Amino acid sequence: MAQHNVFLALQTNDASRSIIEAIAHDNPHAVVHEQPAMVKIDAPGRLVVKRATVEELTGMPWDLQSLHVHLISLSGNLDETEDELVLAWK
Repeated sequence: MAQHNVFLALQTNDASRSIIEAIAHDNPHAVVHEQPAMVKIDAPGRLVVKRATVEELTGMPWDLQSLHVHLISLSGNLDETEDELVLAWK
């Protein structure tokens, strides 16, 4: 069975840069598409955003819920805890 892509699209701004870097780090299979106003991150099957990775990159506490401020769109089934957000097709 072929895996379908999931994706996140985030606003291009200073605050989202570390989030995008963390997503790329934790998802080496993902493809980052940079556009003038947004960044779309596609991945086959599954994409994870980890609070700990963003905190490691910024050196500051980060509330995963703040991701939604920068989120433009997503595709996939969403599973979210305080520590990570996972997009996958079930």
